[in-house]
Amino acid sequence: MEWLWWVAAALVLGVAEMLSLSLFLLMLAGGALAAGVASALGASPAVQFVIAPVVALALVVGLRPWLLRHLRERVPLPETNAGALVGRGAVVVSAVSDVGGRIKLNGEVWSARASTEGRIYPTGAEVMVERIEGATAIVRDQSPTASSATEDTRGAAPR
Repeated sequence: MEWLWWVAAALVLGVAEMLSLSLFLLMLAGGALAAGVASALGASPAVQFVIAPVVALALVVGLRPWLLRHLRERVPLPETNAGALVGRGAVVVSAVSDVGGRIKLNGEVWSARASTEGRIYPTGAEVMVERIEGATAIVRDQSPTASSATEDTRGAAPR
């Protein structure tokens, strides 16, 4: 009945893996299951406590990188936070130059700077976010094709 403790540990680690999605805890669960199999086959506790970390380490080193690589190939990770704003359209609410200004981006007002030195975007101009530096959006001219794609989704006030 010792093997039930190993199976219980594997289940707990499996549930915790569902929350973390890092595949690390899943590898530890694999080690616990291997120790549970060893226990069910009559291995001593000392052997079980050697098998669990050895199998877990082998899974972390051998299987986890392959799984992560193939998971990312199949399911692209969505951009979040500031990275998700790059490439989006915005409307200038206070003239933007290479020194500073303000834009309305995704329904929020952001500090902004022009990516080109000497370029000034007047209030109401449509721009595109090139990159985010800290809490400042670096903007450039809105491309004609992107303007129609982002016109209704950027949260700008009607004209």
